[in-house]
Amino acid sequence: MQLDHAALRNRLTPTPLDDVEGSGRQRADRAVAALKAARPEATFDDRTLAFLSGVFAGSHYLFGLVERNPERLFETLETSPEARFDAVLARIADEAAAAASQRELMTALRVAKADIAFLVALADLGEVWSVDEVTLRLTDAADALVGHAVRFLLARAMEARKFFPPDHTRPEEGSGFIVLGMGKYGAHELNYSSDIDLIIFYDREIAPLGDGIEAQPFFVRLVRDLVTILQERTADGYVFRTDLRLRPDPGSTQAAISTDAAFRYYESLGQNWERAAMIKARPVAGDIAAGDAFLKSLSPYVWRKYLDYNAISDIHAMKRQIHAAKGHEKIAVAGHNLKLGRGGIREIEFFVQSQQLIAGGRQPPLRTRRTITGLKLLTDYEWITPEVRDDLSDAYRTLRRMEHRLQMVADQQTHSLPAQPAELERFARFAGYADVARFERDMRSTMMMVQEHYAALFEKTPQLTAPQAGGGNLVFAGDVEDPATLTTLAAMGFKNPSGVIGMVKGWHYGRYPAMRSARAREILTEFTPPLLEAFGKTGDPDLALSTFDRFLGEVPTALQLFSMLRANPTFLQLLAQIMGSAPRLARILSRRRRIMEALLDPDGFGEAPTPEEVRDHIRRDILAAETYDDRLDRARVVGQERMFLAGVELLSGRIDPREAGESYSLIAESVIEALLDVVQERYGNGMPAPVVLAMGKLGGRETTASSDVDLIVVYDVPQEKMQAAPQHYARLTQRLISALSAPTPEGELYAVDMRLRPSGKAGPVAVRLDGFLSYQKNEAWTWEHLALTRARPIAGPPELRERLSGMIRDVLTLPRDRAKTAADVLEMRALIEKEKGTRDLWQIKTFNGGLIDVEFIAQFLQVAHAERLPDILDQNTEAALRKLVAAGVLDPEDGGRLIHAAELYNEVSQILRLCTEGAFNPAAAPCDLIEVLLHVTGEPDIARLEGRLRDTYAEVAALFPKLVL
Repeated sequence: MQLDHAALRNRLTPTPLDDVEGSGRQRADRAVAALKAARPEATFDDRTLAFLSGVFAGSHYLFGLVERNPERLFETLETSPEARFDAVLARIADEAAAAASQRELMTALRVAKADIAFLVALADLGEVWSVDEVTLRLTDAADALVGHAVRFLLARAMEARKFFPPDHTRPEEGSGFIVLGMGKYGAHELNYSSDIDLIIFYDREIAPLGDGIEAQPFFVRLVRDLVTILQERTADGYVFRTDLRLRPDPGSTQAAISTDAAFRYYESLGQNWERAAMIKARPVAGDIAAGDAFLKSLSPYVWRKYLDYNAISDIHAMKRQIHAAKGHEKIAVAGHNLKLGRGGIREIEFFVQSQQLIAGGRQPPLRTRRTITGLKLLTDYEWITPEVRDDLSDAYRTLRRMEHRLQMVADQQTHSLPAQPAELERFARFAGYADVARFERDMRSTMMMVQEHYAALFEKTPQLTAPQAGGGNLVFAGDVEDPATLTTLAAMGFKNPSGVIGMVKGWHYGRYPAMRSARAREILTEFTPPLLEAFGKTGDPDLALSTFDRFLGEVPTALQLFSMLRANPTFLQLLAQIMGSAPRLARILSRRRRIMEALLDPDGFGEAPTPEEVRDHIRRDILAAETYDDRLDRARVVGQERMFLAGVELLSGRIDPREAGESYSLIAESVIEALLDVVQERYGNGMPAPVVLAMGKLGGRETTASSDVDLIVVYDVPQEKMQAAPQHYARLTQRLISALSAPTPEGELYAVDMRLRPSGKAGPVAVRLDGFLSYQKNEAWTWEHLALTRARPIAGPPELRERLSGMIRDVLTLPRDRAKTAADVLEMRALIEKEKGTRDLWQIKTFNGGLIDVEFIAQFLQVAHAERLPDILDQNTEAALRKLVAAGVLDPEDGGRLIHAAELYNEVSQILRLCTEGAFNPAAAPCDLIEVLLHVTGEPDIARLEGRLRDTYAEVAALFPKLVL
C-alpha cells in the first residue's frame, strides 16, 4: 500500500469532537504555549486547534501526555504517523540495547509507550488510521516493547553466567523461553488501553542453562522480573498491565510452565474454552521458533477433525447470558458493556471462534487469529452468508472504535459506556457524534443486530443459561471474574460470589480426580445454572455449595453423577437439601456411590413397604451373594442404602421422627437376623442357632441414624452338647460382632455394644438360657432390670425367642422392694450426673431432666408395678408411658408431660443424629438444618425451641423425685 507521507495534522479528518464546555480549548492553548517555550517556531492552524480542543475536552489522559512532554505534540503532528511510529520503535531499540540497568530500561519503555499511545490516539480520533490499522499498530508496538524486556533479562542472565545462548546478540533465539500473546494481543487486535494476556512456557530440553541451574526457578524468576518491567507504575507510568491467568490452572501452577507439563495438561484436562483461546495464541517474544513449534504440536488439541457438539455447547457457555435468547430486545445504551454485554464484541468473537472449532480441524484455512479475517473465511467456505459477514464486520469495527474512545478518556481498561446522562453526552461528542440521541440509536441498532446473529447461531444448541438464574450472566471460563456474574450470584443468594466463581473454575480445571473427565466438565458446564439455582434456594447457599465442593473432592468420578443430576431435577433439589442441611449425610453420600442409584430408584420413594417386605428384601439381597465375604459386603450396601433412604425421608418430611426410629430399628434387626443366619451357616458346626436379644434403643424401636446396637446373645443346647457350647458360642458371637462391625471394602455397618450382658465386660459374650434366667433372678442389679424392660428378641429360632421373651416377662413381674428400687435409681441418676452431667442444652440425653430421666421414670414405674399390672410392660418408652397412664399408675397430667417430653427429645435427637457429627451449635449450624429442626418440632424460631427445651427439662426434672420413690 502506498503510504501518504504528509504530516499527521494535514491528514486529520474534521470530526465533531465538540468542546462545548470550553475546557478543551483552554488545555490546547496551554499545551501550545508550553510547546512554544521549547520550539518558538511551532504553530497550528485553527482547524488543528479545534481538533486538539475536542481531543483534550474528552481525554484528560491525552492532555496529560502532552503536559509531561510538550514536544510530543509537535513531533506527532508534524510527522507522518507511519514515520513517527517507525522512529519511536527504532529509538527504543537503541535505548533498550544501551540500557545499563533495569530501571533505565523501564524508563525508556514507558516513554516509548506514551509516544505510541499519543500517536495512535490522534491517528484514530482524526480518522487517519482505520480500526484495523490502529489495532495492528498497537500490537506491533507491544511486540517490540515486550521483546526488548525479554532480551534485556536474558542478556542479564547471560552476564551472570546462568544462561548461554547460541547468539549473544540475540539471546532470545534458541532460549527455549516461549512468550505467547493471547486474546486480542495474539490476534494483532490489541485495544487502546488493553492488558496483555500472556502464557509463558519453557522448553527444558533446549534451554541453554548453566550447570546447576534449575529450569523452573530460573524461568519463574524471569517472568516475575518481566512483569515488574512491564507493569510496575513509576513516575513515567507503566508499559502494560500484564495478565498471566490464561495459563493452565493458574490457581495452582507457577508463572512459567514447562512445555512437557503444558502438553500433559492440555491433553488430559484442557477445557474447551482453552481450546478456543488457543485459536488466537501467537509467539510474541522470546524464542519465536520454539513457540511456533509448541503451537504446532498443540494443534491436534485445538483443531480436532471430529468434534462433539457438546464441546460447542461448552464453548457457548462462556457467553452465559440469558439475553442471547429471543424476546429480550431492548438494550439500554447507558452503562452498557461493549465487550461482554448483549450484542457486544465478545459475541462477535465467539461467533467466529465456535465455528472455527467446528470446522477448522477439517478446513485448515479457517485457522486464522483475526476476527475480521475469520468472518471473511467463514463466508468463503459457506459457513455464513456475505450479509452476516458484512453486518458483523461493520459492527466489530464500530464497537472496537467506541471501545478505544472509552479507553482514551483516562487510559483505563474499561468497556462500559457512561451510565450518567451528562457523562454519556460528553462521551458521545468525543466519539464524533453531534448529539447523544443519534449515538444511542446507532449503538442500539448495532448491538441488536449482533445479538440477532449470535442468537441464531446457537438457537439449536442446549439452552445453557437457565431463567432461574435471574437473567444475568453466569460466566466461569476465562481468566478474570465477570462482574455481571458476581452480580447474578449475589442475587441468587450467595454471600461470597468470588468464592463461588473460584470453586466452579477449580472444578473445570480438574483439580479433583472426579473432574478430570472432559465429558464430565462439559456436562457440568451445561447444568451449572440449575445447580447453582438449587443451592441458591437453600438457607445458606455458600455452605451448601462448599459442602458439595468437598463432596466432589471425595468421589472418584462425577460423570454419572452429573448425568443423573442433569436428567433428574428433583434429585438435584434433594441433593441441594442434603448439602445444605445434613453435612453428615453428604459425607456418607460421597463415600457410598451406590446410594446415588438407590436415591434415583423409582421404587425408593414409592408406597412404604410393610415390615415383612423390608425383612424379605434385605434378607434376599444379602443371601443372594454366593461367598461369605460377599454377603458381608452386601449387608453393608443394603444396610447403608436403607438407612440413607430413611434419613432422606425424614429430612424431606415424608416420615416423622417416631417413624424414622421404627424404620432404622427395622433395618438393623433385619440385617442382624440375616447375618446371624450367614454366620450360623458357616460356623454353626451342627450346634443350634442362638437368639440375639436387642437392648436399648434397638429393643425399644427408637434407633437413630447413628445409633450403636446393644445386643445380648443367648443360646440353649441339649445336655450332650453342653460341654462344647461355651467356647462354640463365644466364637460364634465374635464372628457375628465382626460380621456387623468390621470394615470391609463396602465400609462399616454397626458398632456393637455387648456391655448389657450378664456380668458386663467380665461375663462371657454369649450366655446360656438357664444361666441368663438365673442371673437375672438372683444376681442382676436394679439398673440391669431397668435395661431389661427394653429387651426384645430379634433373631434366632422362633421357639427359643418365645421362651426367652417369657423368661424376661417373668423376671420383670417378680415382686420387688419399691423403696430400694427407687433408691437404686436415684443413686444411678446421681452418678450419671456426676460423670456425664452437662450444661449444653443440646445434649438431649444427659441434660438434667433430659431423655435419661424420662426413660428412668418409665422403666422404674414398669418394674415397680409389673407384678400387679404385667400389661404395662413395653420396650418403647412412649408406648410404656401411655400404658402407665391407661393403667392408672401415672397421673394423666404427669404422663402427658412425660410423653410430650419423650416426643420432643426424640424429634430433636433424630434430626441431630441424622444431620450432624459432634456437638451441635445453633449459631454455627447450617440455616437449613435449623429450618428442619423447627419444622419437625413445630417451633417458629430457634429461641422458642431452646425455651421449650428448657421448660421441658425443668418439668421432667421436677417430676423425677416425685415419681421415683
